[in-house]
Amino acid sequence: MLIRNPGLTTRGRGLSSYVRVSLFQLLCLIAISFLGTLPAHAQRGEGALVKTQPNGISVQEIITRFAEKEKQFQIARERYTYKQSNIIQTLDGDTVDGEYRQDWEINFDSHGKRTISVDYAPADTLTRISMTSEDLNDMQNVMPFVLTTEEIPDYNILYLGQQKEDELNTYVFDISPKHIDKNHRRFEGRIWVDNQDFQIVKTYGKSVPDIHSGSQENLFPRFTTYREQIDNVYWFPTYTSADDNLHFKSGDVRIRVIIKYTDYKRFGSESTIIFDGQKLPNATQPPQQPK
Repeated sequence: MLIRNPGLTTRGRGLSSYVRVSLFQLLCLIAISFLGTLPAHAQRGEGALVKTQPNGISVQEIITRFAEKEKQFQIARERYTYKQSNIIQTLDGDTVDGEYRQDWEINFDSHGKRTISVDYAPADTLTRISMTSEDLNDMQNVMPFVLTTEEIPDYNILYLGQQKEDELNTYVFDISPKHIDKNHRRFEGRIWVDNQDFQIVKTYGKSVPDIHSGSQENLFPRFTTYREQIDNVYWFPTYTSADDNLHFKSGDVRIRVIIKYTDYKRFGSESTIIFDGQKLPNATQPPQQPK
């Protein structure tokens, strides 16, 4: 994700102590330890991946339908204002030793042009890595990944099966760019598509490519983005997280990313939006720039 500052290494930490606990505390600790040994999907309400073909619909039709829905969602999201909180941390063991944070407000100006303003930006305390323009682009465009009809030809798409995600039944696909271009940031990983709404509800993967230029390395972590339904129609990204070790030549750096998307609101003058053949009440769009 980030450029490694040369000459700096990660320090190890050790802790030795004697702790007395009550029987109740001991049982709690045992329970927590047991939960920690469970597979990740068992802790998140994620079912096992069932490698079966879809029933009553072809894989190609699923791809066509979710790409069309994603295109409609992309247009709709461009008509929403929202807030985005971005936190990027480096960790020494489990201790945060550097942090970058910015809170953004995504809105429109008086001409209907989309704007991003920074509401909160404390001093950047990162020392072992540095933020880059690619990081900012990924936070805006790749982590809240959208795969539309126009972009389908640019990706290899492999159907894996079906999986339960909380209360949703989903189709699961692995996707990867057909061509890697350092000037175009793309997503590589896995997507979960709801089998009723045919929209992406979860993504897991990373931004590509990693960039190596001389002595500098610009590496990017694997992340998960979750979506939630907004206005009972759209599945909007609401939470992105990453906890990954980036393998620089000079040593590993553990990265944690926490991004929250909140306060989605339709913006602009009254109008009617058609989504999946249905009219949405009280839908809005940004005002057009005056001629």
